[in-house]
Amino acid sequence: MSPRLRLFVLCGLLIACCAPSIEALAAAVASRAAVFREAAALTALGRRMFFDPALSASGRLACATCHDPRHGLAPANDLPVQPGGRDLRESGMRAAPSLGYLQAVPQFTEHFFDTDGSGNDGVDNGPTGGLTWDGRVDRGRDQARTALLSPFEMANRDPAELVARVRRAGYGEALRGVAGRAARRDAVAFGVILAALEAFEQDAATFYPYDSKYDAYLAGTAALTAQEARGLTLFNDPAKGNCAHCHISRRGNDGTPPQFTDYGLIALGVPRNRAIPANADPGYFDLGLCGPLRRDLAAHPEYCGLFKTPSLRNVALRRSFFHNGVFHSLRQVIEFYVERDTDPGKWYARRQDGSVDKFDDLPARYHANVNTEPPFDRHPGDPPALGGTEIDDLVAFLETLTDGYAPPH
Repeated sequence: MSPRLRLFVLCGLLIACCAPSIEALAAAVASRAAVFREAAALTALGRRMFFDPALSASGRLACATCHDPRHGLAPANDLPVQPGGRDLRESGMRAAPSLGYLQAVPQFTEHFFDTDGSGNDGVDNGPTGGLTWDGRVDRGRDQARTALLSPFEMANRDPAELVARVRRAGYGEALRGVAGRAARRDAVAFGVILAALEAFEQDAATFYPYDSKYDAYLAGTAALTAQEARGLTLFNDPAKGNCAHCHISRRGNDGTPPQFTDYGLIALGVPRNRAIPANADPGYFDLGLCGPLRRDLAAHPEYCGLFKTPSLRNVALRRSFFHNGVFHSLRQVIEFYVERDTDPGKWYARRQDGSVDKFDDLPARYHANVNTEPPFDRHPGDPPALGGTEIDDLVAFLETLTDGYAPPH
């Protein structure tokens, strides 16, 4: 249910609590029921459209094509960027992010202050929040709008073209069922389409079921294997993986399950992915928070190279990692984390003189933005923070974050 619908429900409850008569109480209950019917109708409409390629200009690209529920609401393939556009021959610039576990993401802010009772309350954590790799939209409907109208995604030229396409696909009656006669107006129909997709993305069973083995472990209904337990210890240990520094693994103070992200934006200096067509231009750089897709913070050089810290839930189902999809296995990702600074020649291209071009996907003037907290606090020739069997243990733990855990009988 969208925040707006929740507000309607809350208003209905307040009216019911303060109603001076049986008649007023009955009217309030009826209004509450109507709100839930509207939410159910929007969710059902959003579910249909999410899986329907008819919403795209090519007629072959659905939301679920890049956000497959069977793959953690991420792509089913290992391509760094997905084909799109009106003929499916256009390529984007970033890997498709997962749409799972976004329901608690805060709105983007440049200055986020923790209030988690950890003793660090009041510390400015910097840019935080937002739903995209660069945090430029805050609501599901705005994220949907971006994909529906992007020339290298679903490629509708404008809202009117999308609405016409949706009506031709047989959604006219459903639009009228939500908005009545007003749905004849393109602007209203477009708003309903976006609201429906947003409402479906609030469907807990699909987008945030919290039914992984780790959730069962936290609830006391499952036990981790010895290897998984070792992996959890390494995940949390500041001197080893230090993963929990950004991918918080503990319950919230209110008992809510961990989201495995602090919602922050961070520069990790991942290698340039030369498989992305845009990167064929040596002068092109995806700078994340300061552009090119986000333009309102271009005047902040301290933000260049920062990208969203994603949730690690269902991470084992992914087949490409980081904003540029440069890696294709969890093991490879962890090896990069612990060897980025101890063996940079393994990960980065070399210049003509044979020297390592470390952080080769970020202009040198922004290298100071790259994170240097453990395990990124080592130097060439140092031993990495994790060895081979420890990486195996950490991968085993990360696999416990996959939804759909079925306890053994």
